[in-house]
Amino acid sequence: MAADVDVAAAAQAEAAAPLKTPLHARHVALGARMVPFAGYDMPVQYPTGILTEHNWTREKAGLFDVSHMGQAFLIGPDHETTARALEALIPADILNLAPGKQRYSQLLNEEGGILDDLMVSRSLDEDEDGALYLVVNAACKTQDYAHIEARLPANVKLVRAEHRGLIALQGPAAEQALAAIAPEAAAMGFMSQRTIRVAGIKANVSRSGYTGEDGYEISAAASRIGEIWDTLLLDESVKPIGLGARDSLRLEAGLCLYGHDIDTTTSPVEAGLTWSIQKRRREEGGFPGAARIQRELAEGPARIRVGLLPEGRAPAREGAEIATPEGETVGTVTSGGFGPTLNAPCAMGYVARAHAAPGTRLDLIVRGRNLPATVAPMPFVPNRYKR
Repeated sequence: MAADVDVAAAAQAEAAAPLKTPLHARHVALGARMVPFAGYDMPVQYPTGILTEHNWTREKAGLFDVSHMGQAFLIGPDHETTARALEALIPADILNLAPGKQRYSQLLNEEGGILDDLMVSRSLDEDEDGALYLVVNAACKTQDYAHIEARLPANVKLVRAEHRGLIALQGPAAEQALAAIAPEAAAMGFMSQRTIRVAGIKANVSRSGYTGEDGYEISAAASRIGEIWDTLLLDESVKPIGLGARDSLRLEAGLCLYGHDIDTTTSPVEAGLTWSIQKRRREEGGFPGAARIQRELAEGPARIRVGLLPEGRAPAREGAEIATPEGETVGTVTSGGFGPTLNAPCAMGYVARAHAAPGTRLDLIVRGRNLPATVAPMPFVPNRYKR
């Protein structure tokens, strides 16, 4: 009986232990401070600290481990079949996604709420034209895969790519650093995708990222991703960057973080993501929650995600109430902090539509005090994608 208890306790402890990416040992060797994140043991910062890492990415090139993200392939007999299967779940136009291109979209529930946001790529290789490459958020991937698989036609399959690692190289020096070991990368445009060799290793490379800077995401076999990581770090313009700076960079870029700025209660229209729903899908519908989204497109949503610039130096954090100067509560902060590049605090949140116009004066309730703020356009720091 005691042995049974021990085995059960060991199994429970193993289940609770955080997962490790293929680069985990490298982070530890570099002196990273590791924290639990989305079920993984991840680097939040390296010895130089979040501020230095943030500024390095803005000025040179930051290298991020994003291997915790979910990578998968949707595979059908041809592009039209696979695209239409995915279009039944997301509002983006995948049917007309050109070979070698990538799109951002959202998995939606029947009410038009966001189950997760994701990237979708179509291969440039004609032999792979029935396949779509998906990248979903780490914390949602198990549920996402189950949701997708339950709704696919019999001739389309979801194949998890758990054998792959994923890294992101971001910043103005990213192109030069990657082109030195993968010359084809230099000619790639924003939101394009190619299968190329990086340091001699076959990799799926997209010109994208989540920092507001130019850069790339590089997917390769988990057994080889460390070689690419090591080779990139030989370039003096490239430094490893943790989750802390990743968050401050995406906040300054006005980019949503799933579970905070978007979730099952928010629609793409409320979230300011209407640009990710192409004209054909807006008109035709045919995706979960289409009635709500088409209504919000026609009439305007009741609430809107806005940028907020608090006065002074004190940041407003997630959960802070947003009120009018007269004291009426009109919304909630969903992300907030100090923007190192902006050199000022910034935040995002949802407010009633009547209070969403840029320049509107509002109060953020921080520790019982009213912090004056102004509704501001996003991004807070201009994006520098290579168009």
